[in-house]
Order: sequence, then C-alpha cells, then structure tokens
Amino acid sequence: MRLAIALARENVERQTGGPFGAAVFDEEGRLVAPGVNVVVTSNCSILHAEMVAIALAQKKLARYDIGDEGRSHYALVASTEPCAMCFGAIPWSGVTRLVCGARDEDARRIGFDEGPKLSDWHKALQKRGIRVTRDVLREEAVAVLDLYAGLGGPIYNAGRHG
Repeated sequence: MRLAIALARENVERQTGGPFGAAVFDEEGRLVAPGVNVVVTSNCSILHAEMVAIALAQKKLARYDIGDEGRSHYALVASTEPCAMCFGAIPWSGVTRLVCGARDEDARRIGFDEGPKLSDWHKALQKRGIRVTRDVLREEAVAVLDLYAGLGGPIYNAGRHG
C-alpha cells in the first residue's frame, strides 16, 4: 500500500495525472506491475491506476488471466477503492486479492464520480473468490486526495464541469 500511495502522490506532485496509484504483486509480495492514473495526460478515460497496473501485469505475464486459471495468486493494491469501471474489471483480471486505502466516499468528497456501484461491492467480489481488505493506510491515502484537491487538480468527470 505504501507503494500505491507513493505512486499516487508522485503523480500529483509531478502533475502527470490523478491522485490514484495501484500495483499488482505476486504471492511473495514482489511487484509485478505499477500503475498510476493518466486519464487527463493521455486523453483516455479508461486509464485509471488499477486498469494500468492490470494491463501492465497482463502484458508482463503474457496472459489475460493474471491468476492463470487459479494456479497463481496475485493481489491488486489500490490507493483508493475501485470506481464502477475498475470494479467491473477486477474479476476479469484474474487477481485473487484486492487491498484498498481510501474509500469511495473519500474520492467522491473531492468531486470524483465513482459511478454506479453496488453498495456491497466488496461482498460481491468476495463471492467471486477475491479477498478484499479495506482501509489500509486510509489516512495517508486520503491525504493524497486532499493534496490533489488543494492544488486544484482537474476533476475529470465526463459530461460534468469542475
């Protein structure tokens, strides 16, 4: 989680993207792939930190199913709980664990639209065999969101101004 938060903070400080970081780790805790949010700088709405980390991990492992049909276990660590899009992608990625820092409501508080998501989204993932751990270093993760808002970083919700 410290890496995901550090990636998010560096992304904010360098003004290279939004206040979100993520990383995929193997069973031994080794980094497979990092990801940061580059929606604005890439002009691509799907390039959220989780999506970037998943895509890079799939490329590195040379398979779309990171877990290799259950033979391997990988964790996705995200500085903030997933938005609706990332929530949908997580089961398809093949990860077996999700670890989150800040909560959905923390991102919404500074203006991000996290999309329509089940209120018990974490239980839905758990039913699909994905362990979910929430609130890991939440205060530190929220501090990055607040830094972004304080610096006037763009809130890039399509169809909305702000």
